Amino acid sequence: MSRICFFCEKGVVSGGHRRHKYGGGWEYRAPRTTRILKPNLRKAKIEKEGKVMTVDICMKCYKKLKKSNK
Repeated sequence: MSRICFFCEKGVVSGGHRRHKYGGGWEYRAPRTTRILKPNLRKAKIEKEGKVMTVDICMKCYKKLKKSNK
């Protein structure tokens, strides 16, 4: 399963964190950790060209889709 939104193509992003516990010259030796930021995906059924498809969409797109259907 790919972690990509069907509409906006939002996907996985890697980020970093540097702990600046010490000031001054310790900054360059500060511990670094990497993390993976995943999108908040939800399965939804949409109709495209007369066919019903189940797709993964992010919550931002889901809310827009839900609002437009009202």
